[in-house]
Amino acid sequence: MKSLYIDCGMGAAGDMLTAALLELLPDPDAAVTELNALGIPGVRFSKHPSTKCGILGTHVSVKIHGREETDLAQRHGHRHSLEHEHAHEHPNHSHSSLHQIGHLLENLPVSQNVRNHAISVYDLIARAESSAHGVPVSEIHFHEVGTMDAVADVTAVCLLMEKLAPDEVIVSPVHVGSGQVACAHGILPVPAPATAHILRGVPIYGGSIQGELCTPTGAALLRHFATQFEDMPVMQVEKIGYGMGTRDFPAANCVRAMIGEASDGQTETIWELQCQVDDMTAEMIGFAAERLLDGGALDVFTVPAGMKKSRPGTLFTVLCRGQEKEAMLSLLFQHTTTLGIRETKQRRHVLARAVETRDTPFGPVREKISSGYGVTRSKLEYEDLSRIARELDISIEELKTRLNIG
Repeated sequence: MKSLYIDCGMGAAGDMLTAALLELLPDPDAAVTELNALGIPGVRFSKHPSTKCGILGTHVSVKIHGREETDLAQRHGHRHSLEHEHAHEHPNHSHSSLHQIGHLLENLPVSQNVRNHAISVYDLIARAESSAHGVPVSEIHFHEVGTMDAVADVTAVCLLMEKLAPDEVIVSPVHVGSGQVACAHGILPVPAPATAHILRGVPIYGGSIQGELCTPTGAALLRHFATQFEDMPVMQVEKIGYGMGTRDFPAANCVRAMIGEASDGQTETIWELQCQVDDMTAEMIGFAAERLLDGGALDVFTVPAGMKKSRPGTLFTVLCRGQEKEAMLSLLFQHTTTLGIRETKQRRHVLARAVETRDTPFGPVREKISSGYGVTRSKLEYEDLSRIARELDISIEELKTRLNIG
C-alpha cells in the first residue's frame, strides 16, 4: 500500500504543501511547467531551493500579474488563504464570490477528479469563514489577489495528489503556533477562527513559537485529504520532500512529506470510550448504539455489568478515531443516562481493506477484500446479497449456492 505521511511539526500552508509534494515527484520542473499551463488568471508558479536550519528544501513562489503579493498574502511566513469581506466594503477593490471561484475551477484544464477535490477544499474554507464571521456562505467574498493565490495553492496540491496517487494520507498532529495575528478585522488569536473551525476534531497543539503556523488553506487541504491524523506509521520510505516557508524560526520552518510502502498490515490509533448505565431499557440502549454508529463510531458493543446496589446494568463501549471522539462523547451523553465517560487511547492492527465490484448473472455485487499479515479474506456485501435475494424471492443461502459461494 502506497502511504503518504505529512509531518506538520511547523504547521502547514498551501505553498509549503505544494513544495513538499513537488519534491516527491520524479520531475518537479515538469510539474511546475504543467501548473503554469493551467491558465489560472495572472498566476505564475516558480520553485527555488531554500535552506532552513541547515536542511535543503524547496520554496514555491506564486506571483500574480508578475508580483508576489506579500503584503496581502503572507502571515508570519506563510501565504495566508482567503480573507472574507462583505461585498459592499472597499468598493475600489475587486472581490470574488464562492460561485465565481467555482466557475473558475470548472474551466481549468484539469481532470474532474482534481476539480472535485479543489471545489470541496474551497467549500471547507468558505464554510469556516462563514461560521467564524457570522456571515452566510452566499455573502462571503474574497480579495482578488488572495483568491488567485489560494486558487493556485489549492489547485496545485490537488493536482500533485492525483499524480502521487497515495492509497492513504496520514497527517501528524498539527502545530498551529501561538500568540496573535493581524488581519483586516483586527488582531485575532492563533489559530485564526477559520483555521480553528476547520481543524475541529483534529489533534492540534501550540507551543513557544509565536505566529500563525497553519493557515486556513493549509488546514482545509489537510482536512480534505487526510485519511487519518496520526503519528508516522510503519513504512518503508522511498522519497522525502521538504516544503519551506519564508520566515526563519528556531525550528526548521517546513512541511515534510514522506512517501513509501506501508507495512503488510496497518496500524492506527483509536479511542475506546466506556460508561455504565443501570436505568436504560433495551430499546433505549439499542437506539443509542444506532445513533453512535450513524455518527461515525468504528464499533459499538455492550456487555452485562453488575452495578452498585446489586443492580444489573450495561457497559457501553465505543471505538472511534480521534477526529470523531468529541462527537462520540456528545452522542453518549445525549443518548445514554451516564454521568461520566472514561477514555483510553489504543493502537490497533488491521488488515488493509478494499472494495471491488463483481459482475454476476444477477447484477453487480460488491466484494470486500482484506489482506495483510499473510492473510487474505473476501466477503460479498450483505446489502447487495439481500437486495438480490429479495428480488428473486429466495434465501441468501440459496443465492450463495447459485453464485457458487461457500
